Amino acid sequence: MRDETVKHKYTNRLLKEKSPYLLQHAYNPVDWYPWGEEAFAAAKRENKPIFLSIGYSTCHWCHVMERESFEDDEVAQLLNRDFISIKVDREERPDIDHIYMAVCQALTGQGGWPLTVLMAPDKKPFFAGTYFPKERKYGRSGLMNILPQIADKWREAREEIDQVSEKVANAAQAYAGSTHPGKISPKLLDEAFDLYTQSFDPEFGGFGSAPKFPSPHNLSLLLRYYRRSEDRKALDIVETTLQAMYRGGIYDHIGYGFARYSTDEKWLIPHFEKMLYDNALLAAAYLDAFQLTGEARYAKVAEEIFTYVMRDMKDPGGAFYSAEDADSEGVEGKFYAWTPDEVEEVLGTEEARRFNELFDITEEGNFEGTNIPNLLGLTLEQYAEQSNIPRGELEQLIKAARLKLFVRREQRIHPHKDDKILTSWNGLMIMALAKAAKALQRPDYAKTADVAVHFIWSTMRRSEDSRLLARYRDGEAAFPGYLDDYAMLAWGLIELYEATFDITHLQKAVQLTEEMIDLFWDGENGGFYFYGNDSEPLLARPKELYDGAMPSGNSVAALVLNKLSKFTYNAQFSQKADELLESFAGAVERYPAGHAQFLAAVDYALSGGGEIVIVGDPAQQTTKQMIAAIQRRYLPNAIMMLLPPGEEGTEARAVFPLAQDKVAIGGRPTVYICENYSCQSPVTELEELEELLQL
Repeated sequence: MRDETVKHKYTNRLLKEKSPYLLQHAYNPVDWYPWGEEAFAAAKRENKPIFLSIGYSTCHWCHVMERESFEDDEVAQLLNRDFISIKVDREERPDIDHIYMAVCQALTGQGGWPLTVLMAPDKKPFFAGTYFPKERKYGRSGLMNILPQIADKWREAREEIDQVSEKVANAAQAYAGSTHPGKISPKLLDEAFDLYTQSFDPEFGGFGSAPKFPSPHNLSLLLRYYRRSEDRKALDIVETTLQAMYRGGIYDHIGYGFARYSTDEKWLIPHFEKMLYDNALLAAAYLDAFQLTGEARYAKVAEEIFTYVMRDMKDPGGAFYSAEDADSEGVEGKFYAWTPDEVEEVLGTEEARRFNELFDITEEGNFEGTNIPNLLGLTLEQYAEQSNIPRGELEQLIKAARLKLFVRREQRIHPHKDDKILTSWNGLMIMALAKAAKALQRPDYAKTADVAVHFIWSTMRRSEDSRLLARYRDGEAAFPGYLDDYAMLAWGLIELYEATFDITHLQKAVQLTEEMIDLFWDGENGGFYFYGNDSEPLLARPKELYDGAMPSGNSVAALVLNKLSKFTYNAQFSQKADELLESFAGAVERYPAGHAQFLAAVDYALSGGGEIVIVGDPAQQTTKQMIAAIQRRYLPNAIMMLLPPGEEGTEARAVFPLAQDKVAIGGRPTVYICENYSCQSPVTELEELEELLQL
């Protein structure tokens, strides 16, 4: 972000905004408006079309379009003369982004950011695209050609434009709230598995060819499918992909954490921006793999992700920032790249030789004459054998070298950090940390998640009515929360309850879910709308289902409703879970592989599940051992509840109907394992519990 102490030639209305993305454009010569009534009133008053530009602060091509066009006086002159220009941060206003991205995809067959939309003052679009250069290049029309043509058309053929915008608006409205009912069955899971198998890259892992996205919820679903079907191919796909991604340059081997995607099929060259949600979902997938296989390498990756997040992405208040940019000093990847000489300067000749051989740091380079560290050539095990260095010793040598390089890299100019706090993305990180607290028996992770919850609960709810808000930055919480905010935070709270057995976390999840139904549920056709019935009315009211880079709110809500109905016996939750799954089953059937998180909820609903009730003092050693035995295990369709002695146990019994009659046998810690509300004989011995959990 620019230094605001520098005197700038231009300023515009965005200077008063909190969004890092909008502030990046506050000194453009373009007379930008933020989204709001002032902009639309001006468009109506001046009879001008609206130029809507949507992006986010760590978006590489958004930066390119700004440098080429929005900082250019000629482009600005055209925009200021003939249009009302509006900037939107898609991460603050995903409701606006979802609607106009769907329009862009319908009109052009593709989407992406920056998103460029031209529309009438009534918000009805008639033209859409993504990145446009100033002048024609890359086979793309330039703004200097497009803008005058549209301005002329607006003046001379307004009726034609109005007809187009009306048609587009009607189509968007019809599509946005649609559902395609059907019946859920194991067949949906089988068909998704077949599709993943067909698109799987057996050589490099992942799905399809370049560019490759991690899609961690696809991997988590495949682990569920392996547990359901025992088809070894599902597990092989996951392990091949997890190992390949870690070895590739998409993983930051110096500072940890994953970049957003790989530009090549090998996972070698990343698109360098790091997103909070990617790292949360990837950590969860690696943890699932660790629980299922017992392979320590997967736990190590998850722990390194959390090291990165807690070091670089944590706000002093305890919540988490959104993203880090791909660019530094205006160059993509510059912060992350190395030459052999730079490594040798830091490590010395012998240590540098070893590091460079292992991490593919060469004179010719693997990225624009420089190098992205990776392990695609040799694994640590292979290099240890080849070099005749004991594996443990090599690990210590590499650890020391990595730390030296990290210290040196910290002296470089860092990429821009988007320091806004988003409730939905924090919900995912809370979920991942809670999973880690259980799988790795790391209560410090649960504590970190708990602090983030406290920040959101105390800071990001509206004072007058406790309405959850979507974004916090620079002392301001704003924008009524979207479906994703409610569903993803509730998911995190459920996982955190199972990590800590603090009943308040589950009570918060129940409260959020009740509010979610009131605000977002479509009582006529089923499913949840993306924005609430108390929010700003837009061109359409969409229902998101596709599980893309992030899982959709409907998919996460389906899992949350199913889990909470098991915890609480809440009939409304159970009914809504069934209605939600059936409302969209027909749509999912068309392409199951695009709905991995939704199918995770289907898998949960179709399974016998499992309810595990632990009765005992959590401070007692045997109780601790029993809890750990359950938490460490991969049990994706089970829920856990604890009944401690005393008043806390009384409160828990009031929340969990299943626990009403559960007691400690002979005063000893006791575990009840139930399925479909029917319980086996209680267990008081750790060995017996371990045997039961093997089944």
